[in-house]
Amino acid sequence: MAQIFDSHAHYDDTAFDADRDELLSRLPALGVGAVIHAATDPDSARRGLDMAARYPYMRVAVGIHPEFADREQADWLDQLAELCNHPLVCGVGEIGLDYHYEDAAPREVQLDLFRRQLELAAEKGLPVIVHDRDAHEDTLRLLSEYRPTGVVHCFSGSVEMMRAVVDLGMYIGLGGVTTFKNARRPAAVAAAVPADRLLLETDAPYMAPEPYRGRRCDSSLIAHTAARIAELRGVTAEELLQTTWDNAARLFDVKIL
Repeated sequence: MAQIFDSHAHYDDTAFDADRDELLSRLPALGVGAVIHAATDPDSARRGLDMAARYPYMRVAVGIHPEFADREQADWLDQLAELCNHPLVCGVGEIGLDYHYEDAAPREVQLDLFRRQLELAAEKGLPVIVHDRDAHEDTLRLLSEYRPTGVVHCFSGSVEMMRAVVDLGMYIGLGGVTTFKNARRPAAVAAAVPADRLLLETDAPYMAPEPYRGRRCDSSLIAHTAARIAELRGVTAEELLQTTWDNAARLFDVKIL
């Protein structure tokens, strides 16, 4: 049975406080072979590294989420640069743009932080994990300018945007939304994305797939997402899990037996 590679999760979230170690200990028995913890700030990155030290299937991406762009401290980028040298760090993320909320950090602040983290990733030779919410035009513009390796996670753009991202050499991350009954755009992207550019993810504890929508998500639930995307693509879930494992392992240079 092919194993699950969850390319994006947040196991430091308070939703896991009651049973984090118990859950992380049993994920391998539930078919999970690899997880990328996507940090949201330097402290989140360090929490991820603490978990990765205890659970050999976990790796860490370090970054500042756009949600925290206006809370950035003077030495945060220096902290991230140092964290990038850790052997369990495999990427820079979660970084990007989020224009959804009216009270979000000003766009110019988000854009500046995104640029600086793209430059950090290039300096360190690491792939990026990109957050794009209601910011498709600016996201694609900066990706076209910097041309990083990496993935646009929880992809919410059109098939046309997907093709533009893939043309830049990047990957597309899809999760539980593709199982929702009204998710026509994610379903269309899932059917059309080239097989060698597709990653599976949870965004745990968020975005649980059907039939668990609205509940806490964990990496084992990718099995439901894989089944739906496999159906859309006319392949078996086993084939899809193996393909997305190979893709994620290649992008993040992760070698887990």
